[in-house]
Amino acid sequence: MREFVVGAGEAGERVDKLVGAHLHASRAAVRRLIERGAVHVGGRRARKGQRLAAGQRVVVSETVPPPEALRPLPEPDAPLSVIAVDPDWVAIAKPAGPPSHPLAPAERGTVANALVARFPECADASTDPREGGLVHRLDGGTSGVLLAARSRPAWLGLREAFRSGQVEKHYLALVAGAPASEHGVIAAPLESRGRRAVVDAGGRPARTEWRVIERLAGGLTLLALSTRTGRMHQVRAHLAYAELPIVGDRLYGGPPGESGLCGHFLHAARIVLPGGRELLAPLPPDRQTLLHRLGARSSIP
Repeated sequence: MREFVVGAGEAGERVDKLVGAHLHASRAAVRRLIERGAVHVGGRRARKGQRLAAGQRVVVSETVPPPEALRPLPEPDAPLSVIAVDPDWVAIAKPAGPPSHPLAPAERGTVANALVARFPECADASTDPREGGLVHRLDGGTSGVLLAARSRPAWLGLREAFRSGQVEKHYLALVAGAPASEHGVIAAPLESRGRRAVVDAGGRPARTEWRVIERLAGGLTLLALSTRTGRMHQVRAHLAYAELPIVGDRLYGGPPGESGLCGHFLHAARIVLPGGRELLAPLPPDRQTLLHRLGARSSIP
């Protein structure tokens, strides 16, 4: 068990951020502790997104595994679809379903598990051992391009490129609703609250551009989206805010997934690196089949 008292300089901080700083744990790990009721503030169970006041006592009743315990175990037989290999990085096509990297010790079935089995040098590239060299992440239900570095210098350079908006990220999304126009921009700051991201004036700047590819049966619309910012669940939260939730994305109010669809219909189709190098991930078969069933006429690679 760990406990501490909120200092004057820590007043106003979110409970997950401050607990993470005191325990040297990721905010995702702390959020799971909060969800399990393992974090108490002033004798009461902590709430997601709770802001703390000076003098409050915070008690954490469970331990958080050290980052090294989350290092992905190599899985040579796990599937891995490689898009391109460079001396500095590896690009892979992530299917919908598996998480990007482990969230618990000895977890298997993640992309990172398969990645470090084929490219063992990736295991030591990232500063966080659990990432297995991954430079960015995709949600479990999202498919598409993932990039991993093969050395620490490459990881630092690519991470900075993503952080500073030098990398273009392009998505495809099937949404419920019919936009009034053919294109638009959602510029709304986002803040993480528990498992979700919400639009909040005090959040971090985020901008998502979109355009209609095709309007389909049943009031569904296929959109192309692009962004240079990388907030948690940015595209999902922005589309929900615009009242265009993604099909299968129940967390953000989307309709149930269509038959045969794995995860929610969000696909990271393409990223463009500094210098113009493009990396493309083909649309997975379940998404292609669904679009065909809906009568889509657009040619999607």
